[in-house]
Amino acid sequence: MFSCAALATGYPSPPENLLPVGLAHLRVAQAIYAVLVELEADPDTLMVEAGLDPRLFECHGKLVPYSSLGRLIAIAVERTRCPHLGLLIGQRTTITSLGLLGLLLGNSDTIGDALRALEAYLGMLNRGAVVGLGIDNDVAVLTYCPYEPGAEGAVHHSDRALATATNIVRALCGSDWAPLEVLLPRSAPSSTTPYSQFFRAPVRFDQETAALVFPASLLKRRIAGADPVLRRRVEDRIHRLESARPSTLKDGLRQHLRAEVIRKRCDVMKTALRLSLGRRTLSRRLRAEGTSFKQLANEAQFRVAKRLLADTKMSMTEISAVLDFSEPAAFTHAFRRWAGMTPSSWRQGNHSETKREEHQ
Repeated sequence: MFSCAALATGYPSPPENLLPVGLAHLRVAQAIYAVLVELEADPDTLMVEAGLDPRLFECHGKLVPYSSLGRLIAIAVERTRCPHLGLLIGQRTTITSLGLLGLLLGNSDTIGDALRALEAYLGMLNRGAVVGLGIDNDVAVLTYCPYEPGAEGAVHHSDRALATATNIVRALCGSDWAPLEVLLPRSAPSSTTPYSQFFRAPVRFDQETAALVFPASLLKRRIAGADPVLRRRVEDRIHRLESARPSTLKDGLRQHLRAEVIRKRCDVMKTALRLSLGRRTLSRRLRAEGTSFKQLANEAQFRVAKRLLADTKMSMTEISAVLDFSEPAAFTHAFRRWAGMTPSSWRQGNHSETKREEHQ
């Protein structure tokens, strides 16, 4: 199904796979330029405005700040008046666009194995977000969570990522596949037709996270044409790259908690167990890195809170429930401690609709 040629040529050299948090490999963004040209926009001018070098897309091994890509997409949305620009970018991204990671997904034994590999190794291409795969009875949920949810263009990254994930699943099990529903952490644009046409499923806006929802039974479906020998070769190479990656416990927990905060699972004992560490050992190692579990958990909650306040119309009661506060007053108290103002005041100055009106 996926040839071994990509094993030698479809991915950059090992040092460029060791991405620090906040950076993405340019492979993630190659479709941006093509979509801008298609919409008759001037990519070079928009890139300069976003603080990027117009020659960036000529450097295939280049790393780029995830926030800069988000700024570029946000500016392009305004200039092209295309609120679903992120969706268009994601639609142009295929499983082969993912290089070595795509090769692993395409040669995994089952759809579940492929999506778990995506969850585990997305960081090889993109350290600006984390993917999570959860199962609740007979339903599976594939989530996408950016590290900086309040950053400019974060909602468009979510559109892009879910479109890409949909293309990946369709490449693995057939082009007629459609999820049960699609969840997006943004207010609905004036026209939702492009979303329903692409996903071929109900699209729900103003949700707490970006996610594809589908039957859990799909995870057991075998991938036609998968080559187990090639898969083992790719896995070996990925493991070598992973073992060479410099990482701190703090960075690893930031990635873990960014997904877990939505699932209401920011529990220090469970996290320590997951890492095969004692609670005291976990606390001691984090203290040596200048932080604590509570500090990282609060940071994750604050980031999600800002995203929901800025990009959705969810009420304070709904947001406080998502973040597992006992009541809205407790959420307001915590947010005031984090931001120096109430969540309502912060939303007034940062809601995406307010920003659009200021730019018009």
